[in-house]
Amino acid sequence: MDFDLDFDAADDERDPDDDTELSADERRARSFPRFGPGRRIGRKFADTWWGNAWIESMERTALDQEQLRKGRRYAFAGQVGSITVSPGRISAAVHDGDQYTPHDTIVRVGTLAAAEWDRLLDRVAAKAGHIAALLDRDMPHDLAQTADDAGVRLLPGYGDLEPECDCPSWDHPCRHAAALAYQAAWLLDRDPFVLLLMRGRGEAELTEDLRRRNARRSVAAVAAADQAGTPAEEAYAAPPVALPAPPGPVTGEPLALAPLLAGHEAAGIDAEALGALAADAAHRARDLLAGVAPTGASMPGATGEVPLAPEADAWCDAVRLAARLPRSPAVKRLGEASGRAAELPRAVRAWEYAGAAGVDVVDAVFSPPRELVARATEALREAGGVDGAAPEVRNWRNRWTVGRDAQVRYGRDGRWYPFRRRSGQWWPAGPPGPDPADALLDLPQG
Repeated sequence: MDFDLDFDAADDERDPDDDTELSADERRARSFPRFGPGRRIGRKFADTWWGNAWIESMERTALDQEQLRKGRRYAFAGQVGSITVSPGRISAAVHDGDQYTPHDTIVRVGTLAAAEWDRLLDRVAAKAGHIAALLDRDMPHDLAQTADDAGVRLLPGYGDLEPECDCPSWDHPCRHAAALAYQAAWLLDRDPFVLLLMRGRGEAELTEDLRRRNARRSVAAVAAADQAGTPAEEAYAAPPVALPAPPGPVTGEPLALAPLLAGHEAAGIDAEALGALAADAAHRARDLLAGVAPTGASMPGATGEVPLAPEADAWCDAVRLAARLPRSPAVKRLGEASGRAAELPRAVRAWEYAGAAGVDVVDAVFSPPRELVARATEALREAGGVDGAAPEVRNWRNRWTVGRDAQVRYGRDGRWYPFRRRSGQWWPAGPPGPDPADALLDLPQG
């Protein structure tokens, strides 16, 4: 999506001969050049989570979806003029495609009270990461959580946005106000200080206020250190304290759980199932102590951890337990409880190769970007067949079938997974890799 947006030209231009005194809000106002016509690919209108949160707030209060659709078209077509943002409002001239005179359009935004700003800025100043993120034109989720903890609703909620327009439409919002609100999301994408300005404070005064609060905190911290600290000379002269000896080995026979549960069968406690859970908990605790990352509730993605849906999380738990305890009678019960007993062996194999991400790719069906599909298809054709031939490469969604018995799947974590056909089913055949051709060539023969 290509837009012409220059934040260096953001200040209002005024006639130098105009000596009309500006109000405080007018002095804070920022104007942004109009967006040219552009296209966007994807279901989300904005690029950032806070830009889309703005859109959702506006759409939740809309009374006519048709006006929203027209507003989107106006936004994409560049029918919104330069946008001016000031405390409590955004405004622009919005024109219809066949109409010469534009409409004066405003979206009013609820501002924060002085007490709310004080609570919010006290919390933000206490976390250097929040200040650094804002200066880097980013708004992390935990900053919004910090605002919530301070009792401040930073992102607009129901009733915080009020559209106005001089067009004859009675819709709420009309297509002109909707177009303005949609384009405002693009401003928010690039600079979260725009949202803070709408809420009542400009960037310069916010950064200065945060600087003062940080200075006060630093002075207080130094004073506290002077009162309770230890002189450096004394600290360096002190002999190091000996570390405690490591714990000795565990001795004795493992304690069976069944005798401990004797007499509790009536309460529905299953000693065998509890034993399997206890063994798994001990194994995971050992991994945590050894610094091994746990798997199960999320999978590694191209941009970090990808959380699984609750039902996928429960399925991954069942697969993980079955993989951990392959010879336990509890495996049969896990399959029955999950409702997917026939799929459990194949999922266990996927878990052994790649954990939660491997289990996900067994079922996942989605459409990757066209460019990726074309590159992967070409790479698999050039790699040739697994058995030295050059079979046909067929693509369906995120799956590429090579010949009769080989398949490569693209996972939602950005990795490529090899599969082989066994008894009419596709089974995971190896660990994932970063390249589709390598995943194909690494397939075991036969």
